[in-house]
Amino acid sequence: MNVRLISVTNPLIEIDNERLDPEGLIAYCARVSSPQQDKPDYRNLLQYCIRNRHWSIFEMVDMTVEIVTSRAISPQILRHKSFCFQEFSQRYSKVQAFETYEPRRQDKQNRQNSIDDLDDPTVGWFLKAQNDICALSVEKYNEALDKGIAKECARMLLPLSTQTKLYMKGSVRSWIHYLEVRLDPGTQKEHREIAEAVRTIFMEQFPVTASALGWNTQEER
Repeated sequence: MNVRLISVTNPLIEIDNERLDPEGLIAYCARVSSPQQDKPDYRNLLQYCIRNRHWSIFEMVDMTVEIVTSRAISPQILRHKSFCFQEFSQRYSKVQAFETYEPRRQDKQNRQNSIDDLDDPTVGWFLKAQNDICALSVEKYNEALDKGIAKECARMLLPLSTQTKLYMKGSVRSWIHYLEVRLDPGTQKEHREIAEAVRTIFMEQFPVTASALGWNTQEER
């Protein structure tokens, strides 16, 4: 798993002789009816809007991140319909890598939860099973390509652990909602780790907004 920042809308823009960072641009648009539209201090304004759930102003700036994960996790990410996506295509490019995950025990009380308390032999068996399946899949996948079978067909031989890469672009408002949902303990651990990495990037790019939401360094630790 890997997550990195690709871009933020208008990282530094000049409007009315004022240089605005992304959060400054959000505040500038929020003050459309105000004679103090270019007021440089926007901390209180953003905090007020979050406190009173005035979310529309956070649609004025977008952020794009690159996510490397497995085909098991990417469908969960793609369910967030307010984002725009571009994903690695197995129709056009040859698969190169696979993800390996450590197993957890199924929680019998909560189908959305798993518990990290399996014994070492069981963990070892599962890791070996993944390696065995990946090795066989790669062998048959390459054989299929050598026989002239199209990549879009040969990919049917690949497991859900196949690695993929996607670009995910959304407004600050969308990222806030995504993080509120996917940082919840009910989210699968592998997806939650992606959300935690995204939150770290979000906090760096939108520190005032993150602080107002309670996403600070102490909480992350």
